[in-house]
Amino acid sequence: MQALIKTDYHFNGQTSYYEGKVRDVYGIADKYLAMIVTDRISAFDVVLPKGIPYKGQILNQIAAKFLDITSDIIPNWKISTPDPMVTIGKKCTPFKVEMIVRGYLAGSSYREYKNGARTLCGVPLPEGMKENDKFPQPIITPTTKADAGHDENISKEEIIAQGLVSKEDYEQIEKYALQLFERGTEVAKKRGLILVDTKYEFGKADGKIYLIDEIHTPDSSRYFYSDGYEERQKKGEKQRQLSKEFVREWLMDNGFQGKEGQQVPEMTDEIVESISNRYIELYEHITGEKFQKADATADIAGRIEKNINNFLNTL
Repeated sequence: MQALIKTDYHFNGQTSYYEGKVRDVYGIADKYLAMIVTDRISAFDVVLPKGIPYKGQILNQIAAKFLDITSDIIPNWKISTPDPMVTIGKKCTPFKVEMIVRGYLAGSSYREYKNGARTLCGVPLPEGMKENDKFPQPIITPTTKADAGHDENISKEEIIAQGLVSKEDYEQIEKYALQLFERGTEVAKKRGLILVDTKYEFGKADGKIYLIDEIHTPDSSRYFYSDGYEERQKKGEKQRQLSKEFVREWLMDNGFQGKEGQQVPEMTDEIVESISNRYIELYEHITGEKFQKADATADIAGRIEKNINNFLNTL
């Protein structure tokens, strides 16, 4: 099995290129974006040395499904998915913040809470919570969107005061974020999952706000299995989860948290395959569909280039 970890295309009308941690984005004619979801995997803001077969396809297809089933809440950037690993959509100017919505005290929010924090991004947190407890209602804990390095927590008040987003636009994307989280929670519940937390990104085009990037994938979201959740909480046991947290836990167990001087542990073929299988498991749980593997033995890069060019010729 191959994994796509690098792209190097030159499309007709190409006006820009951006390489993110996981996604490579090509600007076309200054109107469209071709987003290729590679098989790269990142944790603690570090791109790991090996790619994960099918991960790009899984992320792209989950995001495409959720963009379609939330388009009644907010318009989104997606126009087409001409390849299992590609979405082509409308170019928007992104807001310089990411909207993190949390329904449960988990991950980094729990780590801060355990260290004594009782406010997060200006949002007060109740006393007496345990790891993975549900918040009385979902909270929004925004971060700045860093071009490189770590995203930083920031409060609504700071975002508006610094002019990162206008007050009017911020209040609108806050509403959108909560509505999207509610929809994601409903879909997850039908599939026997709990949407624990997630992030959303928004942008503007022609004065209108759009949902951009991806949504409700295991890279941007954390899911628990709902079966046995209450029992595990009562016993203080770890929750069974489907998210990228299992990758972070594997790294932490092997002495890596992205800090200076730390080495990424060896990614054996067995580790890579196990991560790939976990992503497939999440795909099937969250979509309720059997995962259909695209051919990962042939020339993946060539297939993507051909499919994008074929679509661009229709524009």
